Amino acid sequence: CGRQRKSCLDETYQCEFCSSQRKMKIAVLGATGQTGQNLVNQALQQGHSITAIVRNPSKLTINHENLKVVEANIFSKDSLKPHFEGQDAVMSCLGFPPSFFYGVTGYTESMTATLDAMREVKVNRIITMTSWYTDPNSGTNSSFFIRFMLLPIIRSVLNNMYEMEKLFEKTEDITWTVVRPPGLQNTPVTDKEFQTHEGYYVPDENGFPVGQTVSRSDVARFMLSLFSNNTWIKKAVAIITK
Repeated sequence: CGRQRKSCLDETYQCEFCSSQRKMKIAVLGATGQTGQNLVNQALQQGHSITAIVRNPSKLTINHENLKVVEANIFSKDSLKPHFEGQDAVMSCLGFPPSFFYGVTGYTESMTATLDAMREVKVNRIITMTSWYTDPNSGTNSSFFIRFMLLPIIRSVLNNMYEMEKLFEKTEDITWTVVRPPGLQNTPVTDKEFQTHEGYYVPDENGFPVGQTVSRSDVARFMLSLFSNNTWIKKAVAIITK
């Protein structure tokens, strides 16, 4: 829950802080992206106070009394620290484009700075998102189009997401959760139940992916639900709606 209580690390225990769903102070990275804007909107609707840390403030058109928009260098610990001070949690929807020639490093570089800044100002909870199929060997049961056409195009992104996930696995002093959605759609939020799996995609009974897409707004809904659910503490969870 971000309050550094040992009991919160026990997934069978629901602490009073988490279960009360108290209003939180949340720093959001990637708030100008399509998923990030959904996350900010839903968090504000739930009564949370949001500090949106962005590269270009003009790209965030949301206005709300509980929203503070600040500009910072996401690759600089010292730039992030003042905006993390006093927060209950950090959430990241950062995204970086594929690169065929140079590889992608934005996920690991920004997360290294983020975790270092969190440590220095004693913020203990982070929720971030990556994708299905980050493990290079995890797409063998996907469709022909995804396996042989889509995944090669975005592999540079998935590789760096995978490296970031490995960074989290080595992180013992921060309470983290990685959310892995499939293809993202710009459709309205639903109240559909989530299917979840601690793996690189959500499989059916035969080991094949149960679907291919999910609404960005539902991804945001799931990420926010993690503040009142300890099941996925220090885990990476693949999700899709039923």
